[in-house]
Amino acid sequence: MGKELSDIAKELQKSNKTVHLIYAFNGTGKTRLSKEFANLVSQNGDDSLTREKILYYNAFTEDLFYWDNDLADDKEFSLKIQANSFIRWIIDEQGQDQNIIFNFQHYTDDKLTPSFDLDNHQITFSFQRGNDETPEQVKLSKGEESNFIWSIFYTLLELVISELRIPEVGDRSTNDFDRLEYVFIDDPVSSLDENHLIEVASNLAYLIKESNREKLGLKFIVTTHNPLFYNVLHNELSNADKRRLEKLEDGTYELHKQWKDSPFAYHLFLRHELQRAIDENNIQKYHFNFLRNLYEKTSTFLGYKDWKELFPDEANESVRNSYKKRILDISSHSKHSSEEISILNEQHKQMLIYLFEDFDKRYNFYRE
Repeated sequence: MGKELSDIAKELQKSNKTVHLIYAFNGTGKTRLSKEFANLVSQNGDDSLTREKILYYNAFTEDLFYWDNDLADDKEFSLKIQANSFIRWIIDEQGQDQNIIFNFQHYTDDKLTPSFDLDNHQITFSFQRGNDETPEQVKLSKGEESNFIWSIFYTLLELVISELRIPEVGDRSTNDFDRLEYVFIDDPVSSLDENHLIEVASNLAYLIKESNREKLGLKFIVTTHNPLFYNVLHNELSNADKRRLEKLEDGTYELHKQWKDSPFAYHLFLRHELQRAIDENNIQKYHFNFLRNLYEKTSTFLGYKDWKELFPDEANESVRNSYKKRILDISSHSKHSSEEISILNEQHKQMLIYLFEDFDKRYNFYRE
């Protein structure tokens, strides 16, 4: 029998490791674990983003923002800020607006500029052209929005490291971080393309290593469902405690020690689970996500631009596109029900069996 998430949170808190790197599939419970951990170390149960002892980033961080799409005129787009003290604190009190803009433009476009209107709880975006013309407001793509929200958090993390480097508490420009102990980061890469994902992971690893090198006393917990993000951090953070979170059938959890021989070793777990599902005639929707993970990371390793190139040789371009679309539809985590397939039929199952067996045979996966 496994453990409750609250027990795993306590285990992480008691650990003497300064960095925990945890891989888990979507829907396993990563975000709930971050909330359990935050509640455990929080003194007052406040649900704000910053606390005296913990700083955390998870799905609820993105929920601090929502778009006003100007449905009437389709001209004035603004990113609304939910009522909270964090944004005003980091911009007004800490004066970090220019650093946020710098980090955001680094990940996107050096002309794409946010403008903060905190009195009206909103942020607008436009492309600055360096002339007297009033720039047109634009709406960010989902990837740009994720980059912007991550840029706010990353700017704060840079500030934390910078301030804690100053040994004398009285010499620091702020004492807001003096009691900070934990940084919990849950999946900051849900909408990022591969290049930005690698850069986010590398930059985050740099700050973590700086914190450890300076012995600042911070403990980091990073969870992700993304194999590539995990792989970059695995290679960058050699001394991290590497785990895999699994949800058991009875609703409890296990935090497995991750394989040490290779950051891609969990692909053996994926293959094992797919083979077991086929053998037991128990193929579920999430198995298509397993298959998708195998295709995506194998194609990256082999240098293919698109993982559909790994589909059976006899499949023409139209068939390959059809296979890819079907896998994406079934494995999608979209909130829109029209983009999901709720029930697997026999044709879906046979497609998975055919594609997996072809993949397994041609790419010589390890067999027990």
